[in-house]
Amino acid sequence: MGDTLKKVRLAAVQAASVILDRDATVDKACRMIREAGANGAALIGFPEGFIPAHPSWYTVCPATGKTSLGLAKRLFQNAVVIPSDATERLGAACRDARITAVIGVCEKRPDTTGTMFNTQLYIGPDGRVLGKHQKLVATVGERLVHTGGWGDTLKAYNAPFGAVSGLICGENSNPLAAYVMMSMHPVVHVASWPAFFTPAQVMAESIMAVTRGLAISMGCFIVNATGVVDDAAIAAYDPAPEERAFLERLKGRGHASVVAPNGQVVAGPLEGGDGILYADVDLNDVLIPKLMHDYTGHYNRFDIFSLQVNTKAPPTVAYVDAKAAGPTPLSAET
Repeated sequence: MGDTLKKVRLAAVQAASVILDRDATVDKACRMIREAGANGAALIGFPEGFIPAHPSWYTVCPATGKTSLGLAKRLFQNAVVIPSDATERLGAACRDARITAVIGVCEKRPDTTGTMFNTQLYIGPDGRVLGKHQKLVATVGERLVHTGGWGDTLKAYNAPFGAVSGLICGENSNPLAAYVMMSMHPVVHVASWPAFFTPAQVMAESIMAVTRGLAISMGCFIVNATGVVDDAAIAAYDPAPEERAFLERLKGRGHASVVAPNGQVVAGPLEGGDGILYADVDLNDVLIPKLMHDYTGHYNRFDIFSLQVNTKAPPTVAYVDAKAAGPTPLSAET
């Protein structure tokens, strides 16, 4: 019979965060994970920065105004530490549902007071954290609250049905980042997106343009998970009339979809606010596209082209004397 891949059900989340409320949004994510598992999904992908919210207010609010600063403070207060109680709860939901999850979170390091990362968290069907991917370059307003991740998180993770990769929003149009992920031969790639871009750019069209081509070049299935604008977000942003009208036009819209390795959309786009889009796929469908165009295998010239990736994150401070690191204990003699 030979080696065959599995037929699986993929789930793409289209949903609004419980804005800037980590615990409530974790609860919502857990409900959706368990729902997808009950419906037979093997993998579920979530939007960008789903827990506790994506900092989309910078598109419609002055960056240093009172509203933006207050929302940024709440973002840090509700950001996710990996691992933590929040990731334990998400892991328990994945274990109950026997599902692999890729979840967009705003991540902070423990015992820090300012820096955050735009992260995809990977959890396996046994509830264990498999790893994470931190967005390499923050986009536009994200740069006010997110720093770039390092190459040590640019990797795919193994699920029971094969390797799963992911990139966040604009990274999916970064050919070098996509090439690195491609080299790990994923059968499924999760593209996490926010609820909207700018008034000058139609997000639905951009997602389709990027990920249909990405599916062909990577030779795998693409799960597009998108955010949703809701009344709570508009109220929190409290934008000027023109920006409010823009958000009202977008309210409840989403563009979750699943794209096959041949670039064809096999599910979605999903309309109508919060929901989970499902696609039943045969992973053997990745084989013919890869046999034709394996850009990290036979369909390239490594004697002509090469790509170097630094997978070592540099330290913030390199202490000559390790004893000098960290705060001085209160009981230390002076």
